[in-house]
Amino acid sequence: MERKLRTKQGRDHYRRRKSIVEPVFGQIKEAVGFRRFSLRGKERADAEWHLVCAVHDLGKLFRSGRAGQVIDGRGQTKGRNALGWA
Repeated sequence: MERKLRTKQGRDHYRRRKSIVEPVFGQIKEAVGFRRFSLRGKERADAEWHLVCAVHDLGKLFRSGRAGQVIDGRGQTKGRNALGWA
């Protein structure tokens, strides 16, 4: 790793790690407190992970204030309570 970081290309590649996906894992571990799967088996653990990710994404959507907005295919918002339930 030390050898890789000596090159400009290696430093640039390593620098991009901050902005890709790694922060999400840290947020899930620290903010949500998810550190261990409760279910056994790959299929059940996958299902549990998808649920954790969905909760994380919904929380971000809710905190952004856009939880009740619908965006059409052109990127235009159709109203605050367009879904009728949010």
